[in-house]
Amino acid sequence: MDNGSSDDWTAPGAFEVAPGVYRVPLPLPNDGLRAVNVYVLRHGDDLVLIDSGWAIAEARAALDTALEKLDFSVKDVRRFLVTHVHRDHYAQAVHLRREFGMQVSLGAGERRNLELTIAPDQDPMADQLHRLRLLGAGDLADRLSTIATDSELTKDFELPDDWLHDGDEIVHGDRTLHAVETPGHTRGHVVFHDTESHLLFAGDHVLPAITPSIGFEPVLSANPLGDFLGSLALVRQRPDARLLPAHGPVTPSVHARVDELIAHHGARLDETEAAVVRGAHSAHQVASQLRWTRRALKLTDLDVFNRMLAVSETAAHLDLLVAQGRLTRTDVDGLRCYLDV
Repeated sequence: MDNGSSDDWTAPGAFEVAPGVYRVPLPLPNDGLRAVNVYVLRHGDDLVLIDSGWAIAEARAALDTALEKLDFSVKDVRRFLVTHVHRDHYAQAVHLRREFGMQVSLGAGERRNLELTIAPDQDPMADQLHRLRLLGAGDLADRLSTIATDSELTKDFELPDDWLHDGDEIVHGDRTLHAVETPGHTRGHVVFHDTESHLLFAGDHVLPAITPSIGFEPVLSANPLGDFLGSLALVRQRPDARLLPAHGPVTPSVHARVDELIAHHGARLDETEAAVVRGAHSAHQVASQLRWTRRALKLTDLDVFNRMLAVSETAAHLDLLVAQGRLTRTDVDGLRCYLDV
């Protein structure tokens, strides 16, 4: 049985999490997240997979090898249940569906952003770059605009076969998964709760060692961090379960990690408010005063992509502080300014 050792969670293979459930780590084309866990649910002669991996040759080969160890192949996959639309979770499902025709399911809240992403006349990064300039990170937006040509989007993204809604039940043999809408990391993120087996397939909503990025997608909700914290509270109210995350080892308790995440964001909100009180007014200025990752890096120590995520996440914290009445917000000459009350 997979005990989720943090030392080897990225090692290739098929690791049994529970009877008939296997964790399959798949490689990613960058080093940041190291790998993505795909979960294989086995019943009789067919498989259901939760998430699919990035559509790269290395991930396909690792998936093929893992399924062969279970005496299956990708031809035996009946359905993909995808927690959210990010490429490391969704793209390989799109490619395999073209080849084998299996069903692909995605949270209904992803529809607007996915349709925008695949629109033929849409610049996939236009909204994010405009937002970065509004947040005071014009130089960062200019740098990104020279490298943000993503011609692969039309290849890696299509609409799913069906949209999942909160409360949907997915039956696979004697197993019932409850779809739970958990907006925050993305607007349409869902988790799958197997209450009988005490398992939560958490996607990126609850991760054991890092916090998911917040506030980075073409069309944002009015308060993405508020959405995320509300989704954490919702999951906290459900029966506790083993945490089966998309990135990182399996851990014993969803509730324990949710409590840590809520505490982290509470402290981060205080740090963010303090930066504004000291005189930082744009999200970029505030992000420059904060420290990032467990190594307490400065914003300038991060690569360009992670700097963009940091500024976007800072804006999400600032907007929640506005919603809580702890700060005010105003747009002046194309710059969003946050002020102490």
